[in-house]
Amino acid sequence: MKQLGWFLLLLGTVLAGDRAGGYVLQQQVAQSQFRYARLYGGQAAADILLVGNSRGLIFYEPYIEEKSGLKTFNLSYNGLPMDAACALAEDYLDRYPAPRLMLIELTTCDRTNDALLAGFLTFSGQSARLDALIREKSVENWRTGQLSALYRYNNELFQRAIFHRKKTDKDWLLDREIDPELAAKVLENNYPLEVHPYLLEQLRALVAYAQKKGVVVKLVISPYFPRFTVTHLDDLKAEATRLTGLPVYDYRNALSDPALFGDFMHLNKAGAVEYLNLLRTDGVLP
Repeated sequence: MKQLGWFLLLLGTVLAGDRAGGYVLQQQVAQSQFRYARLYGGQAAADILLVGNSRGLIFYEPYIEEKSGLKTFNLSYNGLPMDAACALAEDYLDRYPAPRLMLIELTTCDRTNDALLAGFLTFSGQSARLDALIREKSVENWRTGQLSALYRYNNELFQRAIFHRKKTDKDWLLDREIDPELAAKVLENNYPLEVHPYLLEQLRALVAYAQKKGVVVKLVISPYFPRFTVTHLDDLKAEATRLTGLPVYDYRNALSDPALFGDFMHLNKAGAVEYLNLLRTDGVLP
């Protein structure tokens, strides 16, 4: 009986320490300038909502704001799949006045990324949508997060939040030129893009949700490195238009100067400026 008492005391101490540690870490996240901390902290109101994976980071916020006079908020993240993007964007639309425009980088529908979803445990306590998505797609991580508050912060997104605790993340994109040796091998490389029905359905749902709130939604394909092959991109484009009824503004071949790229799939800062100028000229961006 005495041993049981000591065991219960130890268990209570561990649980109390876990919950206290989780509370302390959540307070650190709440003070961060990281995009998802701002989203769930009431600091993300904007005129233009930007959605994408790493290619959505090309939507260079300081330049858009400078040229348009409008405020932006970018939900994009490296490897972000459309199911997570849908949950984040719908959370945004429920929490803030409707933005004038939502711009979506279509290749966010390329492939799922259940491994990344566990990182959103850091914010799932503030989002029923994220919590349900993680429970559906990464149930073991969800269960562990229910048992341990500290576990919810053992991930890349928490590290990003700490990194941006006193530093804006609006300037987060590549600022280098592609290596010439790599560029010379472009014809030896290709990207096998997937046409994923589940993610396209998530896109359709997000577009419909935003339109019901009066948001203008535009779909874009951002530039790829000249002569870089991406398979099935036309199929993805056609399916997106069929499901949403929206045209896709296709800029895959819009830029031909290698110096504007950081790698085969991403523009650098100079390239982002050139690309955004094209979007402005064509009326995709105000």
